[in-house]
Amino acid sequence: ENASIVCFIIHPSIFYGNECTKASAQSCGECIQAGEKCGWCTDEDFLKQGEQKSTRCDEIEALITKGCSKASIEDPRGTVTVNKNQALTDRTKDGVKLKPDQITQIQPQKLTLDLRSGEAQTFNLTFKRAEDYPIDLYYLMDLSYSMKDDLENVKNLGTDLMFEMQKITSDFRIGFGSFVEKTVMPYISTTPAKLLNPCTSDQNCTSPFSYKNVLSLTADGSQFNNLVSKQQISGNLDSPEGGFDAIMQVTVCANQIGWRNVTRLLVFSTDAGFHFAGDGKLGGIVLPNDGKCHLQENMYTMSHYYDYPSIAHLVQKLSENNIQTIFAVTEEFQPVYQELKNLIPKSAVGTLSSDSGNVIKLIIDAYNSLSSEIILENSRLPEGVSISYISHCKNGVSEKGENGRKCSNISIGDQVTFEVAVTAKGCPSNGKSETIKIKPLGFTEEVEIVLNFICECECHEDGIPNSPACHFGNGTLECGACRCNEGRIGRVCECSKDEVRTEDLDANCRMDNGTDICSNNGDCVCGTCECKKRDNPEERYSGKFCECDNFNCDRSNNKLCGGHGRCECRKCICDANYTGSACDCSLDTSTCLASNKQICNGRGICECGVCKCTDSKFQGPTCEICPTCPGVCTEHKDCVQCRAFGTGDKKDTCEKECSYFNLIIKKKKEELPQPNDQPYINHCKERDANDCWFFFTYATKNDVPPSGKKKCPSGPDIIPIVAGVVAGIVLIGLALLIIWKLLMIIHDRREFAKFEKEKMNAKWDAGENPIYKSAVTTVVNPKYEGK
Repeated sequence: ENASIVCFIIHPSIFYGNECTKASAQSCGECIQAGEKCGWCTDEDFLKQGEQKSTRCDEIEALITKGCSKASIEDPRGTVTVNKNQALTDRTKDGVKLKPDQITQIQPQKLTLDLRSGEAQTFNLTFKRAEDYPIDLYYLMDLSYSMKDDLENVKNLGTDLMFEMQKITSDFRIGFGSFVEKTVMPYISTTPAKLLNPCTSDQNCTSPFSYKNVLSLTADGSQFNNLVSKQQISGNLDSPEGGFDAIMQVTVCANQIGWRNVTRLLVFSTDAGFHFAGDGKLGGIVLPNDGKCHLQENMYTMSHYYDYPSIAHLVQKLSENNIQTIFAVTEEFQPVYQELKNLIPKSAVGTLSSDSGNVIKLIIDAYNSLSSEIILENSRLPEGVSISYISHCKNGVSEKGENGRKCSNISIGDQVTFEVAVTAKGCPSNGKSETIKIKPLGFTEEVEIVLNFICECECHEDGIPNSPACHFGNGTLECGACRCNEGRIGRVCECSKDEVRTEDLDANCRMDNGTDICSNNGDCVCGTCECKKRDNPEERYSGKFCECDNFNCDRSNNKLCGGHGRCECRKCICDANYTGSACDCSLDTSTCLASNKQICNGRGICECGVCKCTDSKFQGPTCEICPTCPGVCTEHKDCVQCRAFGTGDKKDTCEKECSYFNLIIKKKKEELPQPNDQPYINHCKERDANDCWFFFTYATKNDVPPSGKKKCPSGPDIIPIVAGVVAGIVLIGLALLIIWKLLMIIHDRREFAKFEKEKMNAKWDAGENPIYKSAVTTVVNPKYEGK
């Protein structure tokens, strides 16, 4: 009823091979590029006859199992080397205020990774937000006519914003720029009058322009106020503005704007939408934006020549120049710029009041939001290289995947760690070193990582060109195998592709002049059999003609060679203490020992660890069971009876036939030895001719001590028996009378009920009496006519 289920879990590689064997690597370099678990056996004597060169490439444990020593296995590993590791600093060190380029917020700064294919190299990056970090802020404003009232409030922005930013940093600079639209139709009116004053005649507006750098970054807030107060509103025809042109020029014209390698903020203020790449076709502009600086005398001069930049182009340039964007827009265009924010990393959107009265609060809130989030970004990776991040942020929060690049709610002085893993596949860039960079978005500091790719084994350097071992110098002997020169083939480069005909080659690959090439288990290459590979890497063909294998031997219990040997050339080589064609015959006799320590109880022989009983009466695993033998208790019964009690079938011949054991008589049954007490073996209970029970035990010493008292049944008591019989007869008679009386009563009641029913159903005939004649006679006069 109780069943046990045994599950065997077999690794898929047993049936389908692994990445190492599937690669069919012909050299150590090809092998280690197949996967991180692959190794190459450099032992020159490793290959068996008929095995391919690629057999040297396999997983480490498999190579050791096949007989390759660990010292002969090439298995290079990748490394991580830290080249520059300056400690994290704040703005002030030892009472001295550091220059911006002396502040360190990320550690380490430079590493070198040696990458083996498939093996990830992991290192940690630590970021600490420094206190009193310098800030450059450039205010880029839409000066189309709808922003007239906003300009009035921005005129005092310099000193007011400077005052507020002093609470965050002591090193703050501010700049100002403005934009309207491309100076071509249909974005503006090109009539001479409108080019001078695009507004109505009663309004004094400046000529339209694309972008103008009014004030480069400066620490003088009053200068900001003076220059901004002199600015005039302009105008255009369509609703979307040319702000993307202005953002591109502010981003790429670092020298003209005056950007430092500090926190860079760009505030983009408008109450309208934006034109983007492709819209320039309306004005006949088809050249894509080149992403270069075109400022002359602080004016963008190529707006009529280049199209608007695309969003992706802007994202690239903003990221390259570490600029964080704050979109200060009116409520009407909030949804549009929210979508834009989702496309531009490290950007924020704030709701601008209709007159820009809340712009300072908007900038402070946006800056706090941007600076509290750290997002790591890496440069373009070489093909075949991948990178992953795991963030370890405040309060023990860890994230993986895309969220592994980010940490939020970072305050000044907080320190967070990112675990970075870089993995290469194959040999990227043909083995040439590559450099990638990782930086936190919005910060100028970055980590430089030099990638070196392990594409060859160390033994490659020790290769012997034109080695005699490679058939008179037709190849390079490296890593235990020949790498053939161009035009040569074969395991030791013994053959030329052009010199030998196929028929001649095939003749050398037939066993005993047969018809099968390489026993149908291989390919004839240069007159030598190269045996096929099996899906299971543990199974191999071998031999000069691939006639041998290690998986077609006899099996026992569904195991190759019974699990007690190895298969070589289709024959089992058995382990010690095993023999037989399937190594299923054990030479160990311990399983044949009976309880008396005799092999097969002395009544059989032990073959392959199993008893074969020679006495036909005995059976069982150790020939100790005899179903047809009389029981020992029955065998000793008569002798015990005659010697202990002077009764039984052998009482007359007791002295002659029953003197073969020693007798010890006990008065009570409880005094007998217990069954498990040594040397006694078992208890016996037998019945004699008088129906009395007697008890005895027998032991290995043949001591048989019976009890001194029989347990006989007592005689019958007559009076209770007679009384019981009489009482039974009387009770039976009374029961029969009662039953008869009940049956009669039931019968009478049924008959009466039947009579009553028939009485009720009786019907009397109401017809005339056939013998009755009336006393009245009626005579009719025939002459009477009724008158």
